[in-house]
Formats: sequence, structure tokens, C-alpha cells
Amino acid sequence: MEKKLTRLNKFLSEVGYCSRRAADKLINEGRVTINNEVPEMGTKVTPSDIVHVDGKHITATTSEFVYLALNKPIGIVCTTDNRVEKNNIIDFINYPKRIFPIGRLDKPSEGLILLTDDGDIVNKILRANNNHEKEYIVTVDKPISQTFLERMANGVPVLGKVTKQCRVKQVSSNQFKIILTQGLNRQIRRMCEYLNYNVTALKRIRIMNITLDLPVGEYRELTKKELTELNTLISESNKTANF
Repeated sequence: MEKKLTRLNKFLSEVGYCSRRAADKLINEGRVTINNEVPEMGTKVTPSDIVHVDGKHITATTSEFVYLALNKPIGIVCTTDNRVEKNNIIDFINYPKRIFPIGRLDKPSEGLILLTDDGDIVNKILRANNNHEKEYIVTVDKPISQTFLERMANGVPVLGKVTKQCRVKQVSSNQFKIILTQGLNRQIRRMCEYLNYNVTALKRIRIMNITLDLPVGEYRELTKKELTELNTLISESNKTANF
């Protein structure tokens, strides 16, 4: 029986490693091998071929890693150490495989957080060079002024540095949306406190291309399309950063 031939870039895309465009870049840079040989652009592979990217063996089962999106409730702590925190995220989700959160979302906050057992994608996401978007809806304890919005957007002193410029949009008298591209500890709460506002509710509704579409406390697997887009977005990450 004739073996099925698949273009190398399509193969890397189909197993959820990266987009075809990103695969072309990897191939062009000589970072992909087939049977320990560097292939030309447009090379096709068969199921029996051995493909590596940066020395890592890529197979049709590579995408069998777990990638979850969870709508974290208030009160759950983003730690894997159940000896430290009773209400930790791992005990809460009670997933049958060992997984861990990517980054953090503090205990009084709720919303989107990603979990996985794929250490490679964690490193890529955290090696974000502070340029990947995270979107939040924030409620504060008094009416929002135009000055508050402008100062939040332009940056305020937090933990010895001025926060990066960000996008801020008022939603109601005391609620706003904010899109950050950095992840300082309790950043939004500290920014608001500096401007004499207290956060009464904080929800993360998006991480890069992944949007919150779940009831509180529930989780789902990321789609193949989301994974491909995510790999494309993190392909240029080159510096460890907080998330």
C-alpha cells in the first residue's frame, strides 16, 4: 500500500505544533529535521518518517498533551502545592492527569486561566517579552473619571517602575476594561490603589487569542484552531516574564 505523503508544514500544523506559516519559518531556519536530515522547503513526510523540531521529536500524538481553559472562581489559588493551600486550583479542577496553571490569577480574582501538562508551551508563553495581551473587566468602588482612565492608560508607578502603556475603556460609571501586555504582581489592583480607587471585582476575559466562554468553575479543552493560533503568537517569545 502506498504511504500517505503530507507536506512538512501541514504535518506540523495538523499535530498542533504551530501554524503552517510558522512551520515554514522553522524549516527555512534549519530547525526541523526529517530522519536526522535538514529538509528543503516543500518536502513531504510519511507516517514512518521521524520529525524533530529543535531536537524535540514531533509525532501525531504530540497534540495529546492536555490544554485546558478554566473559568477560575474567586477564592481558588493558582498553586499546585496542596500542602500550602487548601483551595488550590489542582484540587479544585480534579483533572485525572497531572497538570499545572500557566501563570497566575490572584485569589480574589476570577476568570480565564490556562492549564496544561506541556512544559514546552508553558515556557514559550512565559517567555513572553511582556507583549502578549490579557484583557480584564474591573469594577472599582467609586465613579471613574476621565483623568483616571488616562492615567491608567499612560502608566502609573507600581513596584518601583512605571507600568507600560495599555488600553483602557470605560464600561459603566464604576467599571472599565483594560488590556495589559505585562504581568506585574497584582498589577491592576496596585494601579488603581495608586490613583485612590479600590478594586471590588476583577475578571480576566481573554488571554491572547483565548476568550472566556465558560460558566464560573467550569473548564474545556482548547480547540485545534486555538492551539495553532496560540503557537503562532508565541513563536517570537524570547524573554521570561511574569504572566
